[in-house]
Amino acid sequence: MTVRALVFDVFGTLVDWRSGVAREAARLLAPFAPSLDAGAFADAWRARYNPSMETVRSGVRPFVDLDTLQAESLPDVLAQFGIAGVPEDLRRELVQAWHRLDAWPEVPEAMRRLREKHLLAPNSNGHVRLMADLARRNGLLFDAILGAGYSRDYKPKPALYHDAVAAFGFAPGETVMVAAHSNDLTAAASHGLSTAHIARPHEHGPGGGEAGPAVPVTYAARDLADLADQLGC
Repeated sequence: MTVRALVFDVFGTLVDWRSGVAREAARLLAPFAPSLDAGAFADAWRARYNPSMETVRSGVRPFVDLDTLQAESLPDVLAQFGIAGVPEDLRRELVQAWHRLDAWPEVPEAMRRLREKHLLAPNSNGHVRLMADLARRNGLLFDAILGAGYSRDYKPKPALYHDAVAAFGFAPGETVMVAAHSNDLTAAASHGLSTAHIARPHEHGPGGGEAGPAVPVTYAARDLADLADQLGC
């Protein structure tokens, strides 16, 4: 089936969240924790990502955006590292670290190539402003912003995949979910989307990511440039 649109996981697939959050945590928290293990801090914060989203997915609370969830989980992370006295304005600035992440090196050019033949959109748990900020920072051009802010829920709820297909109006198989996480691709495939796995073996630090898919996928790529090659872009 012809590929007509690609929708992307963003954190880990397009951008290096761990390095960016660690960089900003080290900078902003230096007066309070000069010996902070910033990578461990980023990991601990990310570990609260799914539990916080589950409160929305389960229906316990109405939809709130990822900035809200990150702000709510931050005090526990600070406490875990014994960091006290961080003022509220600095905590808000630390949440903005997730808006200042850098793309993996090959991503901007690969996205440019892919967009020559396909419609592109994020299908991320990040909300619209977060996706816009990351796109502007890294020079990524999208044709729409889909995902949590559009569907008012979090992956792997079906709405995010159904809405990603419906937004562009193509058949599910003509829409490719692109991700570095096999669980995301399993969910997408269950709703008829084609799937592309991007290897990110260092997403969680050295040896801390998926070097290949753990499930059957339509495309398995070394990186986003390799996917562009496979799609003839």
